[in-house]
Amino acid sequence: MEEKNKTYSNILVNALVNLGDVVLTTSAVSLLKQAYPNAKITMLVKPVVRQAVENNPVIDEVIVFDYKAKQNSFCKMMEMVNLIKSHHFDLSISFDRKLRPALLCWLSRIPMRVGPDRVFDDKPSRVTWLYTKTIHISHNLDNTLQAETYQDIVRGFTGQTSHAQPVFARIMPENEEKANVLFDTLPKREKYIALCVKGTFPLKTWPKEYFVKVVDELNKRYNASFFIVGAPNDKSYADEVIADMPVEVKNFCGQTNLVDLAAVLKRSDLFVTVDTGATHIAATTGIPMVTMYGCTSPNRWYPINKNARVLTTNEPCCPCTYRADECPTNPKPNCLWHVTSEMVLRQCYTLLEHTGV
Repeated sequence: MEEKNKTYSNILVNALVNLGDVVLTTSAVSLLKQAYPNAKITMLVKPVVRQAVENNPVIDEVIVFDYKAKQNSFCKMMEMVNLIKSHHFDLSISFDRKLRPALLCWLSRIPMRVGPDRVFDDKPSRVTWLYTKTIHISHNLDNTLQAETYQDIVRGFTGQTSHAQPVFARIMPENEEKANVLFDTLPKREKYIALCVKGTFPLKTWPKEYFVKVVDELNKRYNASFFIVGAPNDKSYADEVIADMPVEVKNFCGQTNLVDLAAVLKRSDLFVTVDTGATHIAATTGIPMVTMYGCTSPNRWYPINKNARVLTTNEPCCPCTYRADECPTNPKPNCLWHVTSEMVLRQCYTLLEHTGV
């Protein structure tokens, strides 16, 4: 690559994407850090994900851009342009191919602006006109880990051939203390099992009755405490699931920030989860985990963790972009209902009884 012998000292990384993607982009930032070890790396993110990248070993500074996509925010844009200009970046790398960050970097006159020709889908985009260098992503997006797509952007620019793992924010003593406080509310048991029961949309949300069956069977076999983690707006749904549980299950939704969540999961023996941002946070802790996939593909979104197990039935219509009410097999989508509680339990037993886990 023509850039491999050049040196950059002040790099802006654009990642105005959702939580799981932000965690995955840190693997590419790790490669960037290897390529330019003396560079200062700043990441541009949404407010809701800042904790994932603050106090992160591969990120030196975080800029938070608070905006609403469909809102007239010209003043906010110009404020951000002026802020970016004041940093005097010599390189920007975009992981999202969105217009807004590309325009910010162009208006800020960052001399080298790098971005992919594809990252989430195959649709062509004129956003690439705002880059000074466009990286071609040649692989099949649906059958390649998204973390590898992000890393390919960096490899395509720097000429590197190595691979890296996602890097989450450091777990600090205050996060460990919060985990201790929450664990003190649980019945004292030999094993502690975490659940994440609600996806970001319905075709990611595994059936309630399947979660109930899994907890019931695990409770019969192990001396375990159970709890549900999630965002504040997951709390009421979690309460509905808990109402049908045969044993006590605590609801921790909304009681942790992102780093507290990592501390809680690191202390746990097993995580049973749908495909969501918490899945990728959990993966960075090394926790034994089982993830159930609905309309999304584990070929692309597999949690990068040697102790992870994923379940999907590879329905012919998946991956899809249907709304739940458009799904041909609604109200019981095959992609979710065909991943049975028995399938999940088999993986749970293997992980809980494996030597050293």
